[in-house]
Amino acid sequence: MATVIHISEDDAARDFAGLLARIRSGAEVVIERGSLPPIVMRARTEPTGRLLSESIAMAEQHAKELGYDPVMDAEFAADLEKIISNRAPATLLRGNNPWASFLIPAS
Repeated sequence: MATVIHISEDDAARDFAGLLARIRSGAEVVIERGSLPPIVMRARTEPTGRLLSESIAMAEQHAKELGYDPVMDAEFAADLEKIISNRAPATLLRGNNPWASFLIPAS
């Protein structure tokens, strides 16, 4: 298990480069500020998701195995359109904090 370091926001700001070095070496850092939820920083260990080219290759392989190209039915298409049209813009999800998409709340 990784070393977990609890540190105040002020201390983190004083030596951010040192903090990043410790994260790169495997530590997990919990930055705390009063009653606000802590921020957890850790090195990314593996990529998330897959490349679009990988998804396309998988879809082509699936079609080849089926012997025909799958077609989206009208109900699924309508559901997908509804999801896309009702989603909140990323700026609303993260407010005014440009770093919010990178922050993972501590559990």
